Amino acid sequence: MGKVIFVISMSLDGYVTAANQTPDNPMGDGGLRLQEWAFSADETNQQYLAAAVDGLGAVIAGRRTYDTSLRWWGADGPSGPARRPVFVVTHEAPEEQPEHGVYQFVTDGLGSALAQAQTAAGDKDVTVMGGADLGRQYLDAGLLDEMEIHLVPVLLGGGTRMFAGLPGGPVQLEPVDVLPTPAATHLRYRILR
Repeated sequence: MGKVIFVISMSLDGYVTAANQTPDNPMGDGGLRLQEWAFSADETNQQYLAAAVDGLGAVIAGRRTYDTSLRWWGADGPSGPARRPVFVVTHEAPEEQPEHGVYQFVTDGLGSALAQAQTAAGDKDVTVMGGADLGRQYLDAGLLDEMEIHLVPVLLGGGTRMFAGLPGGPVQLEPVDVLPTPAATHLRYRILR
């Protein structure tokens, strides 16, 4: 079984979205800057992303991330042509879904979504992605092995804070890897229990 890794892009001041979010601007004013590293022509970032997709077996995302990202992901999901399955944690599945999409909607909790994703992933990793709230829930439940933060050199000054209100208290982390690039510093930590 692979690892369970929470993955998110974050500003230097701790925001995963910028202020003034709307349905047409889900990342907020200037928030798309957090994703630019993944679409840059920088060879190091492209190799990093390709290796991540290669080791990916399944994705877990929250409903808000699904709703705001579907227009970019399409039926293939966030892994693009690799078409890794995406398990969306939600209270209710949407009435309409992309034809031949990779999405499965899980209405019975975090643990169920993780069990289904791990079965689908086999020996590969499961990524919990996008959404500060979902990431904090998995962290608080003790269901994560690692955390991967793409730290983007920008100060957003407002938006959604990643680590606001950790109900479980301090979390000890062990650095595993650091890869600096001009667009983002890729940080990976093992979560110590």
